[in-house]
Amino acid sequence: MIWLYGQPWFLDFTVLGTNMRELFQVHPVNLSVAVWVGFLALFGIASDDGVVMCTYIKQSFQKTTPVNKEQTRQLVIEAGKRRIRPCLMTTATTILALIPILTSTGRGSDIMVPMAIPSFGGMTIEILTMLIVPVLYCWLKELQIKKA
Repeated sequence: MIWLYGQPWFLDFTVLGTNMRELFQVHPVNLSVAVWVGFLALFGIASDDGVVMCTYIKQSFQKTTPVNKEQTRQLVIEAGKRRIRPCLMTTATTILALIPILTSTGRGSDIMVPMAIPSFGGMTIEILTMLIVPVLYCWLKELQIKKA
């Protein structure tokens, strides 16, 4: 997202007479302490979703021990379905909470906007991890079954 903020074409359109580049204060952003704090917040929130997903999948495997690939996949799919909503809610609330910060223009916005950029961009990409974590967990379990 920091790279996108430096591109002249990013958000270069108007909605209801409001230029999106002006609304979101799009301009090149230097790596600063504020940006790194935004990365730290992103890593904490994004890793939380992975932990929520993996913990529940692990608990499902402790209750039922699959003996073949099909049972393993079915168990991961069921666990993933049960935990996708909490992960999506965490991601959605974080993204929605950052929109007012990204559009702020008052005192302190020169620090807060660069802090929010990596968190906002990362959380939009983090949606993929909700799909990747169960797939990787299933793959590892399938390898364990294959070896056994």
